[in-house]
Amino acid sequence: MAVAERVTGMGRSGSARLLTVGAMAAVDEAAIAGGTPGIALMHRAGAAVAEAARALLPEAGRVAVLCGPGNNGGDGFVAARILVEAGFAVELRCLGRREGLSGDAALAAADWTGPITEGEGADDLAGFDLIVDALFGAGLSRDLDGPARRLVERINGAGRPVLAVDVPSGVDGDTGQVRGAAIRASATVTFVARKPGHLLEPGRSLCGRITVADVGTGAAAFEVGLGVGPATFRNGPDLWGGEFPRLAAESHKYTRGHALVLSGPAYRTGAARLAARGALRVGAGLVTLASPADALAENAAHLTAIMLRPCAGADDLDDLLTDERLNVVLAGPGLGTGPQTRDLVAVAASAGRGLVLDADALTSFKGEAETLAGHIGEGDAQAVLTPHAGEFARLFAGTRAVAEGIGRLEAARRAAALVGAVVVLKGPDTVIAAPDGRAAINDHASPWLGTAGSGDVLAGLIAGLLAQGMAPLEAACAAVWLHGDAGLRHGPGLIAEDIPELMPQALSGLAAGLR
Repeated sequence: MAVAERVTGMGRSGSARLLTVGAMAAVDEAAIAGGTPGIALMHRAGAAVAEAARALLPEAGRVAVLCGPGNNGGDGFVAARILVEAGFAVELRCLGRREGLSGDAALAAADWTGPITEGEGADDLAGFDLIVDALFGAGLSRDLDGPARRLVERINGAGRPVLAVDVPSGVDGDTGQVRGAAIRASATVTFVARKPGHLLEPGRSLCGRITVADVGTGAAAFEVGLGVGPATFRNGPDLWGGEFPRLAAESHKYTRGHALVLSGPAYRTGAARLAARGALRVGAGLVTLASPADALAENAAHLTAIMLRPCAGADDLDDLLTDERLNVVLAGPGLGTGPQTRDLVAVAASAGRGLVLDADALTSFKGEAETLAGHIGEGDAQAVLTPHAGEFARLFAGTRAVAEGIGRLEAARRAAALVGAVVVLKGPDTVIAAPDGRAAINDHASPWLGTAGSGDVLAGLIAGLLAQGMAPLEAACAAVWLHGDAGLRHGPGLIAEDIPELMPQALSGLAAGLR
């Protein structure tokens, strides 16, 4: 099959990699141990903040710099000094007392020679052209309350542009969750690499435009950070483009895989047709739709390039899968819930082919994720599960390993490890996680994709890429990105039927970027 060589380590380094709070701390520690003083890193971070602030300011703007009790506040002190030297009118507010600062933050504060307002002191923020939020960084470990929460609420109520340092104060850098209250920023400047909380909602919506600044920690220190915890990525072509299917002169339909999509009964066939169309448009050489006999005519009335086969149940599917050219099975969209669907999934999983499970195939295993995992493991299926939040909650109900309150990224990771399959936890911040802990977060998408049938097309895109030889994690990541790209290209008025027809444009744009 004409497929490019896989990228080793799925883009281990580079712009795709996200750093958790712990990994970022390890980068800083390694840089300091390698000979770069912490105060030098803080000076560079503060300079990056000042540069970002100047881009948001009028020439003679007034700036309020709000500094917290830790290193985030130290960055703010440096930025304030640089902005004053550049001629801006700066007022510095410190949450708490300057004498309470320690380490590099205390050194940075010592270089500030102007006045400081200590305590909340934020009632008059509406008169500033920009507020710099240097209160709390990505490593905030508890919910904001008391004076800190009141200050955040006053900043939000001021109606002024806000530049956040690292993350908007109150956003958890690892989960994107709000810790009690959080600032709504116009822009955010972070350091070395994005954090998961910059891409996970609601953090992503609170960050505004994100700038990543290089503060000189160096490649060796960055490599140390990469070794902390499971790998997390920002989804994009630099992550999986090396494995994306490419046609050669000798390519033909039999070298591009054959996807089998299972359809529900009459009057419930549309979802499966959407999935089949997605698989064909993304490049599968052949796609067959298998349905009960009473649905064959209904499907035939809508399909041309997609073939039809009768399939009344698990025994028929078992017979179909004696044809080894059928290398991927997609089950779920419009299939119906209950024992018959469970049996179909068991047969498909035991065949050891590529397997995509969505919608009814997942709901049929409500509260029985371990049973589904057993089917997948028995056949060594290369499986991808594509639940939305409701389906995810039903499938993993009562499962200790996937408890509530752990955040979408960690939940998807644990779910993938439990079932032995890639899990695509769909949403505005879709998370794609593999059983080995690797995970990607997608921010290349549009809210116009939130329409009936959109997820069915996504399942088909994944199946079509699996059919062409992509590994499950890479296929899922690529399909999610292409699905999002279609939504961005179309915009308002999108319906699910539009998504497969946008694939030629999305694929052409992707190909141009991969050259």
